[in-house]
Amino acid sequence: MSKAAPLSDRSRRALLLAPALIFLAVFFVMPLLDNSARSFLTEEGGLTFARYTAFLTDRFYLGVIAETVILSAAVTVISVLIAYPVAYVLVRKAGRLSGLIIFLLIAPLLTSIIMRTFGWQVLFARRGLVNQWLVTDLGLLDAPLRLLNTPGLAIAALVHVLVPFAVLSIASVLQGIDRRLEEGALMLGASRFRTFWEVTLPLTMDGIGTGAILVFMIANGSFVTLVLLGGGFQTLPLLIYQQFNTTRDFALASTMSTILLVIALACLWLQLRLVRRQGV
Repeated sequence: MSKAAPLSDRSRRALLLAPALIFLAVFFVMPLLDNSARSFLTEEGGLTFARYTAFLTDRFYLGVIAETVILSAAVTVISVLIAYPVAYVLVRKAGRLSGLIIFLLIAPLLTSIIMRTFGWQVLFARRGLVNQWLVTDLGLLDAPLRLLNTPGLAIAALVHVLVPFAVLSIASVLQGIDRRLEEGALMLGASRFRTFWEVTLPLTMDGIGTGAILVFMIANGSFVTLVLLGGGFQTLPLLIYQQFNTTRDFALASTMSTILLVIALACLWLQLRLVRRQGV
């Protein structure tokens, strides 16, 4: 009997990847394609672009898209502004405490998003811990503050969840910077602030960009926090949720989902461009 020819490296890789690719195709790609296809079909099964035309020309829906993007951008800017100092301390100053800081960053991600959101409600309800502290314990206020169902609290809750993504993205790039570049700038007479502004910060722009894209993309699809904490926002994820569960207009919900997917794919494309620019 003749022996079977050995598999090439490419064939081995293909066989190893096949189970994961099949799983992703069946449980991820196919549902997305089915959802998108529903948005292009009429009740009789014909092809139509009327839903997209109506959606993208209606002032209300355009306002919802704008509010979704603005909210995501606000969360992204705040997250990056908080994340950079944390990442800098983590890489340059923490020393042995770096493991503890990383644990504290990742710990919120290990908790259910619903439990985290209810935790915010316990803290900031009219009879929550914060109001009790301000009114009863310190006597600073005569009546409790209305903190729930406000835009600020909803944004703070989103930032709380998404800051770790920005921190880890910035820290990974910051850790790879050659410290001799900064030392050289200091030896040539630059102040520490100028060294940071003209050497360190430009070298970490790729990490800032990657973290910002990750935060923006995740914030763009967040709806559980907004549903539970309110804030008066009207975003695409909330509208999709309402269409699926209240009005039961699955075709319009599919249209909105496809537009949200396009925005997410645009973010992934930008991230891929950043990665390629770094030469990874």
